[in-house]
Amino acid sequence: MLRLPRSFALLALALSATAVHGIAAADLPPPVAQALARANIPANALGIVVEEAGGTPRGKSLLRHRAEAPMNPASVMKLVTTTAALELLGPNWKWRTPVYLDGVIRDGTLNGDLYIEGRGDPKLVAERLWLLLRRVQGLGISTISGDIVLDDRLFEAVPHDPGEFDGEPLRPYNAAPNALLLNFKSVLMTFTPDRAAGVARLHVEPPLAGVAWPATLPLSQERCGDWRGGLLANFAQPGFGRAEGSAPVQPRFTGRYPAACDEKVWPLAWPDPEGYNARAIAGMWQAIGGTLRGQVRAGRVPDALRDTNPGRGPVFALESPPLAEVVRDINKYSNNVMTQQLFLTLSLEQAGVPPEAGAPNAPPVQGTLAASRALLQDWWRDRLTVKGQVDEGAPRISNGSGLSREDRVSPAALARLLQYAWDGPLMPELLTSLPISGQDGTLRPERWRARGSAHLKTGSLRDVNSLAGVVDAQSGRRYVLVALVNHPNAAAARPALEALVDWVARH
Repeated sequence: MLRLPRSFALLALALSATAVHGIAAADLPPPVAQALARANIPANALGIVVEEAGGTPRGKSLLRHRAEAPMNPASVMKLVTTTAALELLGPNWKWRTPVYLDGVIRDGTLNGDLYIEGRGDPKLVAERLWLLLRRVQGLGISTISGDIVLDDRLFEAVPHDPGEFDGEPLRPYNAAPNALLLNFKSVLMTFTPDRAAGVARLHVEPPLAGVAWPATLPLSQERCGDWRGGLLANFAQPGFGRAEGSAPVQPRFTGRYPAACDEKVWPLAWPDPEGYNARAIAGMWQAIGGTLRGQVRAGRVPDALRDTNPGRGPVFALESPPLAEVVRDINKYSNNVMTQQLFLTLSLEQAGVPPEAGAPNAPPVQGTLAASRALLQDWWRDRLTVKGQVDEGAPRISNGSGLSREDRVSPAALARLLQYAWDGPLMPELLTSLPISGQDGTLRPERWRARGSAHLKTGSLRDVNSLAGVVDAQSGRRYVLVALVNHPNAAAARPALEALVDWVARH
């Protein structure tokens, strides 16, 4: 049997890809065409733009392939939301969560109610909730005679199915946006083996009122493989999320924890998201030694307490980390709910908060999907569309995160966005928010094998695989790269995208 040299075999594979998938494959670098052929993805399912960052003249491209085709970008759409937010709000902008008192403090007791108003902070996690309540205690309050009232009405209620896209409704990143989003409405279960005692000790944060977790689990002698499966937890069982009457919820693990495992952490979205905030606030207040004689309930901050009235207003407001830090978390780890929090915040801030005092019980202004879409469309048109021209590839955005089947944008439009950011003062903030090839975030080593040096935002949905960012070439030049794949076999496109990044890096 005649054996062809490897170089001839690779050439034959590339030519085969061209013949099978159409002549457009001939426009692609051979390593990319070969990887697409192996994945059985036609070249017309791929859109690419590669051009020198800040190059002159603008638009001089190293590679363009179906550059103007509107395509679904998946989470790469986060680049539009985060770039616009950095410019419109500023990298040092912070969310503020105000706390109001309706009553007087006497001998350690607040004789009245305490109000917490959510304004969209996506980083109001367990340790910052602890800090907020410790600041309440710092006011001289150890007992609240009335209620703790939670106001989360500054965002519209967004229809949400947590398992729609990946079938994982109990993963924290699938939480719904909420003006008062506490700890992603999730718990963090930490399992620590105590081999001498023959048990694994369970610690859960934050503490939830009315939930009795087991303190320990028995150990097994199994290998540390599918340790979660070995616990035999059934988080879908009736009654897990909601308490029946006054009976506490008692999560059960009927399996064992492998003694071969070290400490492991399991983040879990609470199965009853509507009841989560009340449980978390009451549980944390009790854990730090506070007493609540009333209840934790939903409600609205009375107009009389707002800072539009002389001498009134919040007693303090807990500030979030700076926006640039939040954007880093969003893009490095492709956090969907944090992006949606930011997206709704844009229209809330445009409307102005706190709302002006008006008629009693008047509905407050809100952050809404429609208003945020319109805001981003205006921002794009003002900065990235040539006056008098129709921008067919401009973003069509649903919720800002890319977690949508309706989103569309062209590779050329995304490249234009990256060039705009590259030329602007916010380039360092955006670039450092992107995962580094083979090092961190969604491009950490176990998920990414390309050797080229790059900062790239990734995206994936069923039928979508995408990349966009900046690649460092061996020549010392930097290239803007956008690559979008829309095809039923898109999940198999990663080797082709890695080959593209390496090809650009060697240029």
